[in-house]
Amino acid sequence: MPGGALELIEDRVQDFTHRGPVAAAVRSTGERFEGLDWAGKEALLQTLRDAGVLWLQITGGEALIDREFGAAYEYAHQLGMMVQVSSNGSSLRKQPIRGLFAHRRPYRLTLSVYGATAETYDKVTRNRGAFGRFLKGLDAAREDRLPVRLNVIVSDGNAHETAAMVCLANSYGFPHQVFTNMPPTIDGEANPLATQALGHLKARSVFTGCTAGHTFFHVNPHGIASICKVGRDPSVNLITEGVEALPRLGAVAKSLQLRTGGCSGCTKVGTCRTCRPLARLYQEAGDRRELYCQLGGYGS
Repeated sequence: MPGGALELIEDRVQDFTHRGPVAAAVRSTGERFEGLDWAGKEALLQTLRDAGVLWLQITGGEALIDREFGAAYEYAHQLGMMVQVSSNGSSLRKQPIRGLFAHRRPYRLTLSVYGATAETYDKVTRNRGAFGRFLKGLDAAREDRLPVRLNVIVSDGNAHETAAMVCLANSYGFPHQVFTNMPPTIDGEANPLATQALGHLKARSVFTGCTAGHTFFHVNPHGIASICKVGRDPSVNLITEGVEALPRLGAVAKSLQLRTGGCSGCTKVGTCRTCRPLARLYQEAGDRRELYCQLGGYGS
């Protein structure tokens, strides 16, 4: 469940996200952490175990700077989960993290790439010295033979280095994916849309359905579960209701996919490339139909 590129930089919340009987994920973002205390996180992880979660992703923003990351990561392993971590990679050079991953090897590490030079990388992330720390993290990951996959994030600020970012990934021998489309933030803010490299946008494949709310789900920092990180409302409270609340997400998922609101009466449903929850975010962020809707020329 990949997140928008700029959400990883600007979001200021810690999150838990997961996939059902086969998968799950934990998200940490930004400099300020909100949500459950350790006892609450421990109880939440136990609820995920009771739900049959086998795959847990820790993501965010920057998961590795959460002061309780190591404890949550270790506990998830003890509960029998395969743990994947999404990160900017800068903390992989630090000995405590290297020791943790040597003791409890992650299922996968997914690292975002925002530039191939210090000038571009630091400008895009708005973080001086970030590129140097990122490279040291890559060096450590390669030395420790960690299972890294790189996400090359293309924006208007680094599009000129797309080929160089791919070369950087190849030089380390890590597999990579290139991401060019940036959705609005979950609260309807359009800021990420303005940073897209319009000449690099690619249309999504035709939407043929999704198992969100059935085989995977998302949980925010307060233990509130939703079908995915895009469709966060309606939701259920895992802290107060426990695992028994999860089956309700199936009905929520069906309701969120109905073509309502700005998609009511659409005649292009059979060839639509955008799920309804994501279309709703675009509509709330200014309704630039050329970015998500066939009626605006998207995908043509």
